Amino acid sequence: MRVAFVSNVVYPFVTGGAEKRIHEIGTRLADEGHDVTIYGRHFWDGPEQITHEGMTLRAVAPEADLYDGDRRSITEAIDFAARALPQLRRHLRRDEHDVVVASVFPYFPVLATKLASLRTDTPLVTTWHEVWGDYWEEYLGHLAPFGKLTEHVTARTPQHPIAISSITADRLAAIGPARETIEIVPNGIDVDQVRSAPLPEQGYDVLFAGRLIEHKNVDVLLDAFDQVADDHDATLGIVGDGPERERLERAQETLTHADRVEFLGFLDDYDDVLGHMRAADVFASPSTREGFGITFVEAMAADCTVIAADHPDSAADEVIDDAGFLVDPTVESLTKTLDAALGGERPPTNPVERAQRYDWDAVAAQAETAYQRAIDGTW
Repeated sequence: MRVAFVSNVVYPFVTGGAEKRIHEIGTRLADEGHDVTIYGRHFWDGPEQITHEGMTLRAVAPEADLYDGDRRSITEAIDFAARALPQLRRHLRRDEHDVVVASVFPYFPVLATKLASLRTDTPLVTTWHEVWGDYWEEYLGHLAPFGKLTEHVTARTPQHPIAISSITADRLAAIGPARETIEIVPNGIDVDQVRSAPLPEQGYDVLFAGRLIEHKNVDVLLDAFDQVADDHDATLGIVGDGPERERLERAQETLTHADRVEFLGFLDDYDDVLGHMRAADVFASPSTREGFGITFVEAMAADCTVIAADHPDSAADEVIDDAGFLVDPTVESLTKTLDAALGGERPPTNPVERAQRYDWDAVAAQAETAYQRAIDGTW
C-alpha cells in the first residue's frame, strides 16, 4: 500500500494531536512494509525531502506561523493549500500513491487535496477530529458564518470520511455524508509508555490535565474538590494553561482548602504529564465538549479512577464506558462521585483493560483496514 498523508504540521517537529496520530499510524504502516509519504510544511532541518522513521517527509511549503494571536491562522491554511495543490497534483497524476489521507482541520488542505486527486484513481480519505457547528460563534465571533460555511463545504466534498468517535460521526452526518459511510477509527495512546512513565517527586491525589478554557469547567472541579477536602486529606493538581488560568487562580484563592490546590501550568515533557497521572488516584475532568477525550484514555491506562461529564457534546461516555464514572457537570454531582472515588470506590471494568483497545497498534490496524477498503472500492 502506498499511502500519502497531507498535513500542514508534521510530528515531532510540531507537537499536536492530529499530527501525532499521523506519525503513530504512519510509522506502524512503514514498519509493515507500506510506502508512507507525508506532505507538509518544512518544519525540519535539512533538505525538503527526507526519510524519518521509515517515512518520506516531503515539504510542499516553507515553515510558517500557525497562529494569529490565540487562533489558528486562516491565511496560513489557505497559503499551505495553495502551495500544496500543484505538487500533490503532480505526484498523484504520476500514480505514486494508492490513497491520500488528509486531516480535516484547517479544511483548506482537504479541498486542495480533492482538487489534486481529480482525474486520478487515488481515493481521498479524510480524518475528522471534530465538527464545530455552533462552536464557531464562540471561536470566531462575527466571522462565524465563514467558519461554518467552510466546514459545510468540506463535509460535502466527495470523500471517504473517518471520524474519531461516534459523536463526531453523528455531527458530521448532520452536515454532509451519510452516517453509514463514516468509519470510526479512534485516537490512540502508547499504553506501555503510560505504564512506564517516571513518577514525579510530588504527586497529587486528584488530577486534571487539559487546556484551561471555559467548557473544561475547571471551576466546577475546584468547588467540588473544596467540599470533599473537608473529609479527605487530599490534594489537587491542575496541569495545563489557557485563557481561563488567571480567573481560576483567583477562584482558588477563595477556597477553604486553597493550600491543597496547585496549578502546574503546561508541562513540556509528555512523560511528566503521564507520570502525574500514574501518581494520582483520581483523574477528574468535567468538560462538556470532547470530540474524543484522549486524556481519559491516558488516565485509564495509568489506572486512575476517571470521572468525566455526561454531556451530549462529549464523547466521554463512549470512550470510558463503565471503566470510569460519568457525572452531571455540576458541583453537587461531581462532589458526590469525587467523594466516593477518594473513598476507594472503583468502576466495574478495569480501566487499564479498557485503555488497551486504544493502543496505537490496535488503532493503526483499524486505519490500515479502512485505507485498504478505500483503495479496493469497498468503503
